[in-house]
Amino acid sequence: MAAPKKSRGPAGGQGRPGRSLALILIVMVALTGGMFLAGQPTPRLGIDLAGGTSITLEAKSEPGQESAINKTNMDTAVQIMERRVNGLGVSEAEVQTQGARNIIVNIPKGTNSAQAREQVGTTAKLYFRPVLTVAQGTPTPTPSASSSGKPSPSASPSASASADGKASATPSASASTQGRAVTDGLKADVTPSPKASGSAATTPEPSASAPSAAEEAAAAKLEKQFAALDCSSKASRAEAARGAKPTDMVVACSSEGDAKYVLGPAEVSGTEVDNAKAGFDQRGMWVVNMEFTKKGSKEFQTITKKLSAQQSPQNQFAIALDGEVVSAPSVRTTLSGSAEISGSFTQQSAEDLANVLSYGALPLSFKEQSVTTVTAALGGEQLRAGLIAGAIGLALVVIYLVAYYRGLAFIALVSLLTSGILTYTLMSLLGPAIGFALNLPAVCGAIVAIGITADSFIVYFERIRDEIRDGRTLRPAVQRAWPRARRTILVSDFVSFLAAAVLFVVTVGKVQGFAFTLGLTTLLDVVVVFLFTKPVMTLMARTKFFSSGHPWSGLDPKRLGAKPPLRRSRRVNAPTDPKEA
Repeated sequence: MAAPKKSRGPAGGQGRPGRSLALILIVMVALTGGMFLAGQPTPRLGIDLAGGTSITLEAKSEPGQESAINKTNMDTAVQIMERRVNGLGVSEAEVQTQGARNIIVNIPKGTNSAQAREQVGTTAKLYFRPVLTVAQGTPTPTPSASSSGKPSPSASPSASASADGKASATPSASASTQGRAVTDGLKADVTPSPKASGSAATTPEPSASAPSAAEEAAAAKLEKQFAALDCSSKASRAEAARGAKPTDMVVACSSEGDAKYVLGPAEVSGTEVDNAKAGFDQRGMWVVNMEFTKKGSKEFQTITKKLSAQQSPQNQFAIALDGEVVSAPSVRTTLSGSAEISGSFTQQSAEDLANVLSYGALPLSFKEQSVTTVTAALGGEQLRAGLIAGAIGLALVVIYLVAYYRGLAFIALVSLLTSGILTYTLMSLLGPAIGFALNLPAVCGAIVAIGITADSFIVYFERIRDEIRDGRTLRPAVQRAWPRARRTILVSDFVSFLAAAVLFVVTVGKVQGFAFTLGLTTLLDVVVVFLFTKPVMTLMARTKFFSSGHPWSGLDPKRLGAKPPLRRSRRVNAPTDPKEA
């Protein structure tokens, strides 16, 4: 006996609506929890809403160096500028590229915009300077205040030079500064002759004559700056680096803030570094290999020859970027056109140092195109106006849904609420994740998304009504209407997402916020309709209120003009015999 065939369900299949609803509920709970765990309970506001200063910089190349303006170099410039702005104590500052040649710096309110403009608009300067004195990064008493004559403790990276002439820097702790006070080191041990950056090296040599009164005054001033310098403070490090000239002796901090230095005039400019890459040495340790130009090679050879004859720490040369010492290896032999800097590097730190060296060699400069100041009051007024417009639009949508769809309006409103929760949590999480900031165009995109999302519900509801008008009951109508509504919704959302993607690619600046929000909410519309609206509609079709066609359900067959159910009637043959009639 053949097994009975399983009856096929209605078109579209009943599915398991509970699973879809459980999945989207889990996603909502996870996003909400992540929002609070990330410490970002509200979306990050753009400068037009929070207020502040927006600076637009355009990259300029030297003649014959047009290829230097590329994505890698622009991204490295963004990192340098972020460090500069953060050195001013600015939080939530935004530095990002715009197009191929522009960099946008958005600085929130409460920051000295003139100081910020000076910091971000200056090209990164990299110099190799001889080390005169080194000590711990905290403030130290001046030598005149100390009567014991004991050397003060200091932290300096010591290094060795390999047989092939490559410098090897290994961080270690120096027990003293050779027993000399800072003033003694400046007057007797090293009296460098001023010169322009990049010229032939003239390393510190003992002075043959007594220092003049001007030199003594300059040495005393530098001594006070060195003693008072606190490298644990970002503000102090930024102040020490500000205004330093290549021909001056300067005080500087290490990039970690654990050491401070007195540095002589620059002997080699970073523009003479031809190439720098992170790699491995023979021991499998991370190192940074750098090569100089022909001119830089001669200068580097001259400076290392003279430094190798000095005692520690005056046999060290400091690699100073924007006034901060990123490395200070010591030299024990003359080096030629290439050098290898090794130490306690990780892959990230080695690559970072290589980027610093490479960027210092780039012929890039930046021209200030525009500076825009936005007040928080103006942004707040615009935000309130946008929210009022959104509320009015939402209210009109609700009135239309209730008046025309009645009970179905409940499903639409709950779906809109779900979409709103997902949009809000994602916007909050995308702030710290990718730097997304909610600006006025983005708010407009969210308002437009209300109509797109409501349109998807309307398409599905109308397909269900069409099935009821054809004489079907609600449960089969819900399932048969879904395939047709699904195709229409996907095509409509695809067109909206494509328009948002094209707008995001071809535009720059704040218009991208509108395109990004529109694309995000379009994707969320698909998620909500598939995982929430359709399953909820399936469950509601099983309730008596909707399945019985209650007048307030929005699915009353009489109001919809439904046709009577089609019934098959038996065909009776007319009798052929007149006697049987």
